[in-house]
Amino acid sequence: MMRATFTARILLFCAAFVSAPAIAQTGRHDALASLPFTRGFLSKDAIATLRDELAYQRAVQSYIWMLPVLNMYGMKEGSEKVFGKGYNVLPIFKDRLNAKTLVTTPNSDVIYAMGYVDLKEDGPIVIEVPPGLQGILDDFFQRPICSVGQIEGQTWCGDVGLPGPDKGKGAKYLILPPDHQGEAPAGYLTYRSRTYGVFVFWRGFFQDPKQLAEPVRVMEQTRIYPLGKEANAKPMQFPNASKTPADLLYPADGAAFEMIDRFVQHEYVDPQDMEMRGMLAALGIVKGETFRPDDKTRALLDKGAKTAFRMIHTMSYGPSSLVANGYWYPDRRWVNVFPGNATFTADTFNYIDARSGFFDVAYSASPGMAANMVNVGAKYPVTFVDKDGDFLQGGDSYRLTLPKNIPAHLFWSVTVYDAVTGSGLDNGQPFPSLNTMDKPPANPDGTTEIHFGPTSPGDGKNWLRTNPGQGYFVILRLYGPEQAFFDKTWKPGDIEKQR
Repeated sequence: MMRATFTARILLFCAAFVSAPAIAQTGRHDALASLPFTRGFLSKDAIATLRDELAYQRAVQSYIWMLPVLNMYGMKEGSEKVFGKGYNVLPIFKDRLNAKTLVTTPNSDVIYAMGYVDLKEDGPIVIEVPPGLQGILDDFFQRPICSVGQIEGQTWCGDVGLPGPDKGKGAKYLILPPDHQGEAPAGYLTYRSRTYGVFVFWRGFFQDPKQLAEPVRVMEQTRIYPLGKEANAKPMQFPNASKTPADLLYPADGAAFEMIDRFVQHEYVDPQDMEMRGMLAALGIVKGETFRPDDKTRALLDKGAKTAFRMIHTMSYGPSSLVANGYWYPDRRWVNVFPGNATFTADTFNYIDARSGFFDVAYSASPGMAANMVNVGAKYPVTFVDKDGDFLQGGDSYRLTLPKNIPAHLFWSVTVYDAVTGSGLDNGQPFPSLNTMDKPPANPDGTTEIHFGPTSPGDGKNWLRTNPGQGYFVILRLYGPEQAFFDKTWKPGDIEKQR
């Protein structure tokens, strides 16, 4: 999946808007619902039509269900193709993550390290987390991995380092496979993953964009090795991922089902997944069997994936109707991407649409990302539209006004992203973001104006370039959100189109 995939996703997405009115006029649903029974039975043609429709619908729903995996597998396979494979390979974006790396909603204003561990291949894995780190451990469905039993009176999930049970002091974490038998050895913070695949995601903060050595140094103290094999473990590798562009996006077409098959063949069979695995089986994806769709099925899978990709985008544009307080403010367009928690769960169901909308254009989740605690974690208001509800367009000019005293204890940032892929907008600037460390000048009244558009409105400060003909969305990040954010005595303006 190379840069051609990126172009294909844009063309496919644009094509949807051209053909949508025609689809609405065909009355396909009415035709399916009205297929007649003759003497108690459907005709052979009707049977064939309905079977094709069933395969298509199963393809759509399977893609939506597997989206977190597709997102993660796209990252894993793209990273391994460029930087190598193994528990000892931890690529670090040592010079920050720029828009040449294609991955959903990266943050250019922190240092990232992203690694991929295989518990099936290597067995239980020890991760030595150094002091001063902040990170996340997710399984390959992008669910926070939880501790085995309680640690200091509570069950911990996902967060490690500063927001985790080691509280930034460093510790040895032991990650068990889902099918691990027997007692775990003492001396570790022990967790169990629900998949063999584990995503290791470290984040490092800096105060000066010209001084990035310290967060990189902390990350490079990480050690990862199979349990009991420290002495013979492969030496750690920390390639500088900032130096080499990589395509970490997931497929938006029928290639998605080839990727799903690779996951199914390799992964643990979770008993909770049997119904959805039955959907995949009906499409020919069965663990232990070769996936060989015929040409007709392959065409239906391709159409199903393309349709699902578009459906998922509609879920990302705004909050699900099931989510209370889906907007941060009742009179603003800023969406809250987490429906109360990082696992997208309600008391009696899962928020499928909210989860799909999130993993459409983002990756990784942890309790710290969803928790509402003053000066802790981060908040991510996002908008795809301007004040009038119109999608943001790269050929137009806009302004965002942030009131004075922005409530971010650590720092704040504003970033622009491609509306189709969710990757950083490749706008020709060093990074598609502005942040506290850039020292953006404020107005005399203390407000800060951020400008978006193809040309600078003035001296080029506080301006994020956009590309004509390319839609985009904006994330406002607040690290260490202060009380004024939670009680809404401070709230950002909407993005306003400049006439």
